[in-house]
Amino acid sequence: MTSDLATLQWYVDAALARLLARADELVDAGGDELLCRRPDVEGANSVYALVVHCCGVMERWGGESIAGRSIHRDRAAEFTATGTIGQLEEIVAAQRRRWVTDLADYEAGAPPRGPDGWEEGDPEPITQGFIALHVIEELFQHLGHVDLTVDLLLGR
Repeated sequence: MTSDLATLQWYVDAALARLLARADELVDAGGDELLCRRPDVEGANSVYALVVHCCGVMERWGGESIAGRSIHRDRAAEFTATGTIGQLEEIVAAQRRRWVTDLADYEAGAPPRGPDGWEEGDPEPITQGFIALHVIEELFQHLGHVDLTVDLLLGR
């Protein structure tokens, strides 16, 4: 089973919209400072950092693996990123544009054009469709982290 590009894009757009809506909720409650605050839980990340990380995931898997584009990613820096809601919205918009471009020649059943990141237990062969679904999996997993972070920061 594979997913068509329009369906994949719908899920990516839905995840990005929900991530930004939760970020806006924090800003409305406490400004950009709250957006960049980590909850008092060991290993937790700020909403800002989690959304930046989601963009890094899209860049790595969409840009490098599916499109075969050479990328530079500092994954560790994603988790310490800070900024304003305006900056975050710009980062997300730019990454969405790159994602659309990166998937312009998407072929669900075709092999990746770049490194596939294959790990023991992944399906064989790795396809562009598998990688695109992995991106969606990661976006929604981190949306859950964002939901929990917002609840913790707002004392819910």
